[in-house]
Parts: sequence; structure tokens; C-alpha cells
Amino acid sequence: MLDAREITHRFLDTRLQVHPDVVRYIQEQDEPGLIERIIASVPPDAIVVSAKHIPGMNATRDGTRFLSDPSVEVVSGIPGTAGPVAGSADYLHYFRDRFNRLGNMIRNRTSVMPMEGLIRSARYRQEEATVIGMVTEVKTTTNGHRIADLEDSTANISVLFRKDRPVFADAERLIPDEVIGVKGKLSSDGKLFFADTLYRPDIRIDNKPFLSDRPGKAAFISDVHVGSDTFLSDCWSRFANWLHDSDITYLLIAGDLVDGIGIYPGQEAELTIKNIYEQYDAFGEMLADLPSRITIIVSPGNHDVVRGAEPQPVIPEQFTKKFPKNCMQVENPGLVNLQGVRVLMYHGRSIDDMIGLIPGASYDKSGEMMQAILQRRHLAPAYGRRTPIAAGKTDRLIIDPLPEILHTGHVHIQGITQYRGVLGINAGTWQSQTKFQKQMNVNPTPARAVVVDLQTLTPETFTFLN
Repeated sequence: MLDAREITHRFLDTRLQVHPDVVRYIQEQDEPGLIERIIASVPPDAIVVSAKHIPGMNATRDGTRFLSDPSVEVVSGIPGTAGPVAGSADYLHYFRDRFNRLGNMIRNRTSVMPMEGLIRSARYRQEEATVIGMVTEVKTTTNGHRIADLEDSTANISVLFRKDRPVFADAERLIPDEVIGVKGKLSSDGKLFFADTLYRPDIRIDNKPFLSDRPGKAAFISDVHVGSDTFLSDCWSRFANWLHDSDITYLLIAGDLVDGIGIYPGQEAELTIKNIYEQYDAFGEMLADLPSRITIIVSPGNHDVVRGAEPQPVIPEQFTKKFPKNCMQVENPGLVNLQGVRVLMYHGRSIDDMIGLIPGASYDKSGEMMQAILQRRHLAPAYGRRTPIAAGKTDRLIIDPLPEILHTGHVHIQGITQYRGVLGINAGTWQSQTKFQKQMNVNPTPARAVVVDLQTLTPETFTFLN
């Protein structure tokens, strides 16, 4: 099998640059003559070879996703589906479901062997093979290589990623509990697997989004934090006035609707509304002042009055008495269909974990964190850290089906990314810099809304700070 450098040089020899996604596709296919067929299909005026130049790849989506009236459909995250954990037995079902579903996404792209069969069969010791496993531990050796311990339902194995191999760049970003595939060779004693290629569930490089077949625009915001002394009420008023004059059809709010009570030590001193019911009443009145023609969709976050464990249920009825009739609630996460365009709403608490585990990650790079989530096809891949998870019999944090838009919040810093046909949006916050953020040198991007045309999926940022 050719490594990434060999593939890149084959294209450079013909004076062509090649996109990393194409390099990975060629490695995964491991098909003789594929590079030559791709080169032959590249137009004379092209400089960079991208996925559209691969023979057989679809350049456009055939048609639209039709939706019966009404125009808004909750695909998952319907109120009442985030049930309690029945007991410890659910955790076994949860991890099996995660492993099987994410593993199948990798199996669809390459042939796989169970670990036990590979270890026991001596004839595979000198042949390349691919295994799929859940990462249980990742560590760096004294020589700077990376070792990941993987397990499937049959056995476990230690995988070595050498620092002098191209696969090492992917291995540096491994995190516990993600599901990966690894192609390589087993050592002669069967105790170590030498990796050449790393597979993630990821998104197909030819994935293309569905588009709405009629006009419609959606505005995306999050982290309003009503009740905080840093809530920007004047900016919200400008936003509300702007909505009255706009052609916005939908408003989606991804969590932390209010600041909450008792979320962190000393919070009471930073609240202008110290009663949780009154916080939600104020938020509901703000929504009621918005145009009734706009469908408002809200989901909770870690500051809201629901359990912290994900998936989070909707805000209970006793707190939403002043929410207007044009306001819909979904759980966190929730998948909604807007005129055929699927939007996955997720508050984004797991970004804290991702930043702590991935080298070079930071709160200023929320777009990169959304890409990392999409590559793993899981909203909270690292289990048992800062993001509490209520393990049920199925893992509702798996990203399946794929959305056209991933809408997050939590980090209070705007980030927009386009990754393999999925638009990632984090609009920021409606709260100015808090004392804690100042101590942590976190500079929020407040009072912004990202508007997306559902017929083109083109994002546009509007700011209401001044």
C-alpha cells in the first residue's frame, strides 16, 4: 500500500497538487491504477486535485429532501425521549451500540478482521489486515511514538503509530473511547500491531448536502444567559428590531437560554435575576416580542434547569409558561428538518473535553472542534470526563443520519466551518466577558447571529454589538 508521501509525489510529478481527502481516499481504496485514472480525469486547467475529480464521485445531490407540511419536522430529540438510565446494564448496551454503529461506518469502506482471529491465526502475521476497535488508552513512548490500546468484542490489542510515518499525525489526535479502524501488520509474537493507516467513521468525501426547494432563511444563536449581569439586553433589543424587518423564517437557539442558579460558586453575586422561574419568564417574554411569523426552536444547555447528563430533556412546563406558541422545544441534542435541510442542534459541552485532549485545540478554534466531532461521527466521544452522559440502550450522541448543518454553542466564541458537505456553526453568545472568562483569557464574540439561506446553505454573520 502506498503511503501519503508517495501518493502526493505521484501527483506532483504531473505538476498537480492533491487535496488530503483525495490522498486518504486512495489509501482506503488501495486499488491498482486508481491514481492514474484520477490524473486522467483532471481538466487541463486544474491545479489542485479534489474529490470532484475522482471518477464515479457524484458532483451534485440528485434532487431535494421532500417534507410534508408543516415545514418543520423534529427527526430526533422529540420532548420525552430522554428517559432515565435503568441501571448499570444499560452501559453495556450503550457501548455495544456505539461500537457497532460507528464500526459499521468503517466496515462500509474496507474489509475488517476481528482482533481475536488476527491474533490467533499465524498466517496473517506477515500480511496487512484491518481491525476496528474502541480506544481505551492512548500514550506516548519515551521515543516519541504513540501507542493506542484498542478493543473489540473479541479481544484487545496495542497499536503502535511510529512518529516517522504519515499516520502519526492522525494518531496525535486520538482520544479515549472513539471508534477507529487501523490497517497494518501484526508483530511476529502477536503482541503489537504496527499501523500504516488510521480510519475514522468520518463523512464520505463525496457527501453533498440537500437544499431547500423553496425560499427560507434560518438564524442561529446560542448562549443567551438571561439573568446574568453580563447579558447584553441592548444588543438583544437591536437584534429583535432587526428580526421584525428581516425575511428570517426560523430562529434556532442552541442552549443556555438563561444563566441558571447555583451553576458555579459565587454565581449569585453576578445575577440580576436571582429566581430561576423569573429568568425563564424574562426569556419567554423576549421570545414573545419577536415576530410571530418566525418559528423559534430552542434546546437546553448546561446552564438550563434540566439534568446535566446528555441527552438533556426539554425545559419542564412549569418554566415555559411565557414561551410563545411559535416556540418549539427539542432535546439536546435534537435533529430538526427545515424545509428538507437537516439541522443538528447540540449545545457543545463536549468541546471542553476535546480541547483538553487534542494537541493545539483551543476555544478560539471552535470550527476545528466541530470538524473533529464530525470526523468521529459522535457529539461526545470521550466518556467519563467533563461531559456527563446518561447511557441508554442506544447511543443518541452518534451523528447518524448526517445533517446539513451542525449548530453548537457553549464556548461563546464564533466559529464557522465547512467540512465535507456539512456546515458547522457556532454563533457565539449574548453575554459579555464574565469574570471567569477574564481570568482564563477567554475573549467571547457576543451579540452575533449567523443567517443561512436554506436554498444555498450560504452563511452570513450579523453583529448587534454597536
